[in-house]
Amino acid sequence: MKAASAELLRLEGITKTFPGTVALDDVSFSVNRPEIHAVVGENGAGKSTLMNVISGNLQPDKGEIYFEGQKVKIRSPRDAQNLGISIVHQELALCPHLTVAENIYIGRLPQTAGKMVDYDRLNRMSQEVLSLFDRVNIKPTDRVADLNVAQQQIVEIAKAITLNCKLLILDEPTSALSEADAAVLFKIIKDLKAKGISILYISHRLREIFELADRITILRDGKYIATLNAAETNPDQVVSLMVGREIKEMYPPKSSKIGREIFRVENISSEKVYDVSFALHEGEILGFAGLVGAGRTELAQTICGILPRRSGEIYLEGKSLEIKSFEDAIKNRIGYVTEDRKQFGLFLRLPVAYNVSAIHLKYDGSGLLIDRQEERNLTREFVKRLNIKATSYLQLVMSLSGGNQQKVMIAKWLAINPKILILDEPTRGIDVGAKAEIHNLLRELAQNGIGIILISSEMPEIIGMCDRVLVMREGRITGELSGHQITEENIMQLAAHR
Repeated sequence: MKAASAELLRLEGITKTFPGTVALDDVSFSVNRPEIHAVVGENGAGKSTLMNVISGNLQPDKGEIYFEGQKVKIRSPRDAQNLGISIVHQELALCPHLTVAENIYIGRLPQTAGKMVDYDRLNRMSQEVLSLFDRVNIKPTDRVADLNVAQQQIVEIAKAITLNCKLLILDEPTSALSEADAAVLFKIIKDLKAKGISILYISHRLREIFELADRITILRDGKYIATLNAAETNPDQVVSLMVGREIKEMYPPKSSKIGREIFRVENISSEKVYDVSFALHEGEILGFAGLVGAGRTELAQTICGILPRRSGEIYLEGKSLEIKSFEDAIKNRIGYVTEDRKQFGLFLRLPVAYNVSAIHLKYDGSGLLIDRQEERNLTREFVKRLNIKATSYLQLVMSLSGGNQQKVMIAKWLAINPKILILDEPTRGIDVGAKAEIHNLLRELAQNGIGIILISSEMPEIIGMCDRVLVMREGRITGELSGHQITEENIMQLAAHR
């Protein structure tokens, strides 16, 4: 029997190129068993490409893969599964209309002698694997569409375990989870390690990486940089290796001067928002904190006319606004950066230029014909201003990294010269370098007179960015914090305690 620290996976000289891009350049590293091994890097560093090579979704142009000491060829996901390698992608691959049990054993459903699905046996088998997850209230007969994101991830992990999983790859597993759900997931990951399963863990959230990982491998621009023992390094060193430079200030200095009131909401109510009032002042970044389901997004969408308002008043620079639709909000130069850029925020299959100019050219009175020269000039301005990394203004947005997609979405709203900009989870799923750039941009916008409202589930972001924080629970504001009052303890007390 091999020792606990025996090498499970080894990559040697993995290289993968796409037209015009070297995604992986001579990458070598190993994963021991059992261990939790984090892979970090900025967007575009090669993490996803590397995971797709290991899981058989992509074939390397050069290099060798060794698994359990044997040289292997992983030509397909089926080959990876046969070896004991499973991947849970950030975008979950479940069939929502099927039950939990049917998803866990999809393609391998037990049959009766009459070649019908043996549902009794299927549900028993599924219950056995689900019982491995403590305090998880999921039944084999539950329909996946009725589960929340955290529960769906557990179904994906359960499916992997039934495939004789020895190496589990988790790609940004907490990007859509609340802190409570993430805590449950962390316990499951640690339990899997205790059962002898190794974890390859990809995340932009350094706090959770240092909570979970035994070792950390850093990639940059498709190249292997280093593998460090988590206990012997720190976030600053990891960030420096990721970006190739020091990010001394993740959060820019807060405002030293708060000016006049520029935006006010009085007694706003909608289906999930109840009697909310607040004011926003010139020069400040106003944060909204709270647990998932607290009503922050619903409040933003009510203000912008996306959700119908039942009562309340909205004032911009002292003038009452009649906002009955999102179009009304845009005409009053109120922008809303959605938390779901892929589904609602961007035209992924269209070029950068079309996205940047989409709203500006509609509302600038230019008529039915699009001025392509103006579109190019506008795009050129914001590509430079926001440091958007694109090969040209005609590059499809879907081919950009997550951080650059986010910058394009922000550019789209800056193009209308907004007076108020509401940003919902603006740095979710992007790397630390892009986060720092967006943080500095938001502070610059606030200092230049644009009213900034920031909704975030990342506590360090709320604490580091906001001059004042309003905490919500069950659709209501439960408290206001400013200055030294803005602490994690104070926020959680207002967010969770009755």
